[in-house]
Parts: sequence; C-alpha cells; structure tokens
Amino acid sequence: MKADRYPPRASNFRPPRGLAHPHAQSLLAAAPLRRPLLRRRGAALLAAARAEILDCGDARLLGYHSPQPDDSRGLVVMLHGWEGSADASYVLSAGAALYTAGFDVFRLNFRDHGDTHELNEELFHSCRIEEVVSAVKRVAASHPARRVFLVGHSLGGNFALRVGVRAPAAQLPVDGIVAVCPVLKPHATMRALEEGLWVYRRYFLNRWRRSLRAKAATFPHLYDFGDLRRFATLTATTDFFVTRYTGFADLDAYLLGYDITGPALAQLSVPSRIIAAADDPVIPIRDLDDVAAAPALEITVLPRGGHCGFIESYGLRSWLDRAVVAEIERLTVD
Repeated sequence: MKADRYPPRASNFRPPRGLAHPHAQSLLAAAPLRRPLLRRRGAALLAAARAEILDCGDARLLGYHSPQPDDSRGLVVMLHGWEGSADASYVLSAGAALYTAGFDVFRLNFRDHGDTHELNEELFHSCRIEEVVSAVKRVAASHPARRVFLVGHSLGGNFALRVGVRAPAAQLPVDGIVAVCPVLKPHATMRALEEGLWVYRRYFLNRWRRSLRAKAATFPHLYDFGDLRRFATLTATTDFFVTRYTGFADLDAYLLGYDITGPALAQLSVPSRIIAAADDPVIPIRDLDDVAAAPALEITVLPRGGHCGFIESYGLRSWLDRAVVAEIERLTVD
C-alpha cells in the first residue's frame, strides 16, 4: 500500500489479544450468538421499523423504514453485503447506533435478498446498480429529510460508492457516504475467497445455493438449475450464471462491471469515506492503491478489523458502530 495516501488517523480500536486475528474478527461479526445481543440493542430501531416495497421501474425492492419519534437529524439508507439482508448483524448493529444517535434509518434489501425472491422474476447480480439508484431516490422522496446518507458494508459499500458517482446525474440528494470494507476488485475478491480459508467460500456457496433454490421454487416455469453441487467453486458457479442469466459475454466482463478501481470513482463528488482493515481476508487491501484519488473520497485503513468486523470486546460490540456514527455526524451541520 502507498502509506502516504492513508495518513494515520486517531483510533481507539484495540481488539483484545484473543480477538485480534482477522478470522476471529470476520467470523464473530456474523456469529449467530451475536443475534440476541443485537436485537436487544436494536429494540427501538426494530420497533419503529415499517416494511415498504419500492417500485424501482424494472424491479421491486423491500426495505424497512425506522423514523425517529421526534425531530430527526437526517436519513441514513443502509446497504448490506452479498447474501446478507436488511437484518444482517452488521446492518442491525450500525443501524441501531445511528437510530440511537437521532437519525432515521432505512434498511434496504437488494433483489433476491431477505427472502424477497417473489418480488422480481429476474435474478440478482452485482451490476444491477440502476435499480439501487432508483430505490435510494424513492426512499429520499418518500421520506424527506434534511440530509441523506448512505452506509454500505462489503458489496453494499461498493454499491453505495457507485450510487454516489451517479447521484448528480440522477438528481439524487446524497450528503455523504460511508463504505465499510467495500468490494474493490471483484476479480481479486473472488480469488481471495477461492484461495483463502475454506469457511468463507463454503458460507457464500451455501447461502447462494439456498437463494437460487428459493428462486427456482418461486418461478419453476423460468428456472431449473439442477443440482448446484456440481459447481464446486464460486468461480464455476458465477461463470455458469453470468453466461446464462446476466447478458454479459463472460465472467471477466461481469466482474469488471462492478469494479470500483481505476477511473470508476474519479468523478465521485459526494463526501465519502472508506473504512478498511489491512488484514481483511476477503478484500485485498493492496487494491486500494488502484482506486482513483477523487477529492471527495477519504480512506481510513486500520491495521486490524478483518472483514466488516472491528469487534472490540468479548461482549462482541463493534468499534465500527461508533466510527460510522462519528463519520455521519461529521458530515452533519445542524
């Protein structure tokens, strides 16, 4: 990495020695044992949540709006990662912190995520950026706020930054973006998943297969994928679906379609921050060197944190929640 591009930034994130390993950070962040804790901490967020189906032209997307009972400091739209959902642990954790800090929160599900397979006939893929732009625009129009922010994790962070690039042309009022461990080079992330610890590869394969089976069961006249176990890797599975269901010529063209390195973020004018960990086992940190140096983009790289983890205590609290709130508040001028 180019150290001079990521100047040191004060941080009180100091994981306990027993939680410092990147795999411990990454896996604990999504561990089932965190769910009861997060639901207690997010009780107010969840109690206020109202489901909404957004008509985005070529797609319908489901989300959950949690308005403040009184005056709101702004609206934060949250975007989850691949095979996550609006109820993902990291979304509930950061969402609860933002709600407690006085912000309205809208947790959006991407197509085919959060058990929404019946809402759209066509399959999700990571290049469906226009429907996400449309969804954010509809949320902002339906719930007028003094300011609108985006917070995305992993693939959601990738989507958030791409929405930010398109916001001026779409006349979409976005006042700031926080992207946590965003997917940078899909080719590199695919390789990291294939060659890294088997747990991540197995996790995504199992969740994707389950999603695809649900899609086929919902639209049996359109889809019969056969035994998905015949594809032993993410690469083989992705290649199969890309060439048959996305309109892209091949896997390379598809992966390049949502790559945000090179010039992809050069025109980003929305104040944005990437928060990343140098030890992320899923997103190779060296790829940040290939992200365009847009004036509106700031990058924070911490030495530890894993992938969307940043677990700071044995009580499984995430430092990230405070960091996200602090960044949104920094962009808020009351």
